[in-house]
Amino acid sequence: MTRHEPNPVASGDDAATRVLLAVDAGLRAGIAVYGPSGRLLKYRSTNFGSPRRLRSGVYQVMSDLEQIGQVVVEGGGNIADPWMREADRRGLPVLQVHAGIWRERLLLPRDRRTGAAAKLQADDLARQVIAWAGAPRPTSLRHDAAEAILVGLWGVLEVGWLPSLPAELRPG
Repeated sequence: MTRHEPNPVASGDDAATRVLLAVDAGLRAGIAVYGPSGRLLKYRSTNFGSPRRLRSGVYQVMSDLEQIGQVVVEGGGNIADPWMREADRRGLPVLQVHAGIWRERLLLPRDRRTGAAAKLQADDLARQVIAWAGAPRPTSLRHDAAEAILVGLWGVLEVGWLPSLPAELRPG
């Protein structure tokens, strides 16, 4: 996990109105937004299609959201860099996390033995998060959106927006 602290450009707006933006980085990216209560507000999958469109799309995604207080990005390299740079440019704190880190906190060991098993369990848990949060139910849920939902859940726990994993979401 990598932490990037905000630069002095960030404004002093009320933290109670800020949201957490979680991203499963990729040309096809999952995006999830959590409110200050730690509950999922919205989520989606977006196909940027090319590295150039990814760079401009990151700017637009962040511009469309009001009051971002935290950014959490799963992924690395050239695919995560645009998210990290744009968050830094805006003075936003960023957590960069590897799938193994958030999976360890949210999934049982038996559910993370293989990548396929982890993705299947991530889909189930993401649907539970959607129901728990009262967010709109999906007609379909792509794995990148499901993983963004869980990256965001890990993020709200990590930054203290939720003190612990809600009982309804605990594995086992």
